Amino acid sequence: MKVYRSLDEFTKIKRAIVTQGTFDGVHAAHRVILQQLKKLAHDLQGETVLITYDPHPRMVLFPDDHGLQLLSTVDEKIALLEEQGIDHLVILPFTKEFSRLSSLEFIRDILVNKIGTKYLVIGYNHRFGKNREGSFAHLKEFAPTYGFELKEISEHDVDEVSVSSTRIREALRNGEVEQASRFLCKPYSIIGVVVEGRKLGRTIGYPTANIEVNSDLKLIPGDGVYAVWVYVGTQKYGGMLNIGNNPTIPGKGRSIEVNIFKFSETIYNQSIRIEFVNKLRNEVKFNSLDTLKSQLHNDNLRALECLGMTP
Repeated sequence: MKVYRSLDEFTKIKRAIVTQGTFDGVHAAHRVILQQLKKLAHDLQGETVLITYDPHPRMVLFPDDHGLQLLSTVDEKIALLEEQGIDHLVILPFTKEFSRLSSLEFIRDILVNKIGTKYLVIGYNHRFGKNREGSFAHLKEFAPTYGFELKEISEHDVDEVSVSSTRIREALRNGEVEQASRFLCKPYSIIGVVVEGRKLGRTIGYPTANIEVNSDLKLIPGDGVYAVWVYVGTQKYGGMLNIGNNPTIPGKGRSIEVNIFKFSETIYNQSIRIEFVNKLRNEVKFNSLDTLKSQLHNDNLRALECLGMTP
C-alpha cells in the first residue's frame, strides 16, 4: 500500500476506485465498504484509493470539545488498511481552510482532477463538504458531468453488521472488550512505552510493566482487570492488566499496568502492544496487601483460562 500525506504527493490514477471518510478503527461496517471497493477495482481493473483525514475533523470543527477519543491512531489506521489490501491511502491534513471547501469543489478539484476518480463508493449516510452539504443525491447529480460512477452501500448492508465507531467506543468505556473485538473483527489494542513505576507489584509476587500510551487521543478501556495478550518485539505473551487508580495503594494515581506471564526481562523504554481479550473484574479496594495478593492469584488463574494457557 502506498501512503500519501498530501495531495501534492499523489499522481492522478487512470482508473481510481475511491472511497473516503475517517475510518476510525476500520471496523466491520467499514469493511463492508472496503470489500465493495476491492471488488469493483478487480472487476474494472482499477486501483483502490482511500481518502482519510488527520487530525480527525471533529478536532478542527469543534476545538472546544475535548471528549473525542479514537479507536486508532494514524499509524494504527495505516496498518489496519494495509491489512485490508488497499492500494493507495491518501491522508489529507484537515484544516479550517479545507473544511470550507464546498461539496462541488471537493468533487471537481480533489476527487476528479487530482485523484482521477472513475468510481466512488460511499456509505448510505455519508456527508461531505462545507457544512456537510454534500450527499449521495448531490454526488448523483454531478457524477455524469465529471465522468465517474457512483455506488452507495445500502442502509441494509451496513446495518446488517450493527456497528459504528460510537458503539465501539461505548463498549470499550464500559469494559466490554469482547463486544468491541467482535465489532472490530479483531481484539482492541493499545501501544505504549514501558516506564518506571513504584515497583510495588514485585514485592507481592506480581511484577508489572507500567505503560504510557503514545497518544492522548487513544481510547483506553474502562477501569478494571483484563486478560490480555502482550507483544514484546516479535514475541507474544499472556498477561493480566489493570487500568485504574489502584485504590488499595494510596497515592499511586491512575495507571495502566500489566503482569506478563512467564517473563522476567527488563524492558524499560521499550514499546509494547496490548490486545484486550476479556474483562476479569472491576477494580476493588482491598483491606490489605495479603487480600490483594490472594485476589491476584485468582485473577491469574482466570486470565490463563481465558487465554487458553496452562498455569
